[in-house]
Amino acid sequence: MLKKILMTAVFAVFAMSAFSQIEPAPDRSEGDGPYDKLIIRGVVLIDGTGAPPTGPVDIVVEKNKITRIQQVGYPGLPIQEARRPKADENTKVLDLEGYYLMPGFIDAHAHIGGRGQGTPAEYVYKLWMAHGVTTIRDPSAGNGLDWVLSEKKRSLANEIVAPRLLAYTSFGQGAKEPIVTAEQAKAWVNENKNKGADGIKFFGANPEVMEAAISENKRIGLRSAMHHQQLDVARWNVLNSARAGLTSMEHWYGLPEALFEDRTIQDFRLDYNYQNEQHRFAEAGKLWKQAAAPYSEHWNNVMNELLELDFTLDPTFNIYEANRDLMRARTAEWHDTYTLPSLWRFYSPSRQSHGSYWFDWTTEEELQWKENYRLWMTFINEYKNRGGRVTAGSDSGFIYQLYGFAYIRELELLREAGFHPLEVIRSATMYGAEALGMEESIGTVEVGKLADFVILEENPLQNLKVLYGTGAIRIDENNKPVRVGGVKYTVKDGIVYDAKKLLEDVKKIVDAAKAEENATITQPGLDW
Repeated sequence: MLKKILMTAVFAVFAMSAFSQIEPAPDRSEGDGPYDKLIIRGVVLIDGTGAPPTGPVDIVVEKNKITRIQQVGYPGLPIQEARRPKADENTKVLDLEGYYLMPGFIDAHAHIGGRGQGTPAEYVYKLWMAHGVTTIRDPSAGNGLDWVLSEKKRSLANEIVAPRLLAYTSFGQGAKEPIVTAEQAKAWVNENKNKGADGIKFFGANPEVMEAAISENKRIGLRSAMHHQQLDVARWNVLNSARAGLTSMEHWYGLPEALFEDRTIQDFRLDYNYQNEQHRFAEAGKLWKQAAAPYSEHWNNVMNELLELDFTLDPTFNIYEANRDLMRARTAEWHDTYTLPSLWRFYSPSRQSHGSYWFDWTTEEELQWKENYRLWMTFINEYKNRGGRVTAGSDSGFIYQLYGFAYIRELELLREAGFHPLEVIRSATMYGAEALGMEESIGTVEVGKLADFVILEENPLQNLKVLYGTGAIRIDENNKPVRVGGVKYTVKDGIVYDAKKLLEDVKKIVDAAKAEENATITQPGLDW
């Protein structure tokens, strides 16, 4: 017991000393380009609009812009050389015949990590980029707005290996006093814009403040997201937010409450305490069963109003998956190689760390959450079927969900909800760009847009698992299991990154952290 206590103390000291604050990314030393002219030859194009694949296609990029997309033949026949864009001595050519090319992925809910997780920015960014994520929305600017804006500037200048960053501050972040009036709310919103924020993430407040803040934020041209936390959702649900001008709802809180018919407040256990996260998340697993039944009149009315308001749903299915299968989340095959020791400790059961609420997680909780998912997915899929915008967000760094890997899992869960794989890719690309107000520059592979691509050897529509950095398992012609897939190249702003090399960099970061911990707990003078 003493040994266990001492080891825990050493680990805590290590976490504080090695990661007292999140480290900004180092200057970029990887990635080739941008080039005066880059031609990517012979790929099968999935353009992000929902259109089916087509190829072989040659794509021309000049600096960081797509300038030409040219069909150069037919599957199974030799390339028609006469149709190919011409290359000169100053042209970089990537001959990738038969590879698949898609727009760069957009993670609509992507925290960069922080002190609690002990995750340096380089580690987080390279996990995203290795999985084809070229743009992220950071909801809450958890490392401080100035820090995120500095990293955003460096990313835009391609001084670091990182996705394009958008900073959404938490409502009230940095305020000198609590915001309790409409006037205070409007003043803070305008100050937030003046500081350079891209938008706001809300959690809840009194209705007067919420109405003023959301509507003012929209009036001045910024976008917004909201996690409708249980502390305020009884008086302000998703319909209230959408009517006020909210851009997107995160997760699903606030939506079942808008669908209540025979109650106005969630049926909380009577000893419920919001600060007890097992209470919070176990009770949340019962919430969708308290809402109106799928396709009922009230269910349809709520959906139709959200559709009329052009409201965006960002479900983040993956971040709660441990609730329905804790063992699966804990034992995901990438943890051993790519999860930092400090992050693993943050995931482990704790009454203090957010999302570490495994105090006594039982089969009963998992069964409730499986039903929760069934009803939740039914709404999300039907919303998409009726023309609604659904995006892909991961919310990684919590609940055993690792950056990059969890984003691909989110795509699989959209597929489980009923999305065709092309609809999944559209949510990850075009719809994400629309939600961010960036559809003129990213989100689809079209002439005039930025050169952000995900390139891989396997067909992702046949198996989304090939997008994982660990790939997928297949039997080869010799009856041996082999790994296939993984993103081959991630292109951001015309710069070509070797995605597998980025994963190797992450592994080195993790190995170094493990070695330092082992050295710390075995140093002379510590008697185990």
